[in-house]
Amino acid sequence: MSLSSEKIGEVLVISASGQINSANAAAVESDLLAYVDQGERLCALDLSGLDYISSAGLRVVLMLAKRLKQNSGQLILCSLQPHVHEVFDISGFLAILTVVEDRGTAVARLAAA
Repeated sequence: MSLSSEKIGEVLVISASGQINSANAAAVESDLLAYVDQGERLCALDLSGLDYISSAGLRVVLMLAKRLKQNSGQLILCSLQPHVHEVFDISGFLAILTVVEDRGTAVARLAAA
């Protein structure tokens, strides 16, 4: 599992690749929440490189969204692989999280927020 980030205007784009599972979820959560603790408010989570997400991984994404919302911020997920999208769909997370097709759409939406 690896995370990388780049700043596009006011938007922080975080790219996740590999897997988020119970073995690494706590570390991933700590890394993601550190961005919020550093003052980031508008985050796009690019999951194009994510091969697998477990229920522990879903919780991590939910915690990030919740922390951003508490800080008057916003999270948009983008570029989900079909099988990862299915996990979000089955879990009901698509109803509570904003998911868009690609990084450009996510950045544009957040920049307009």
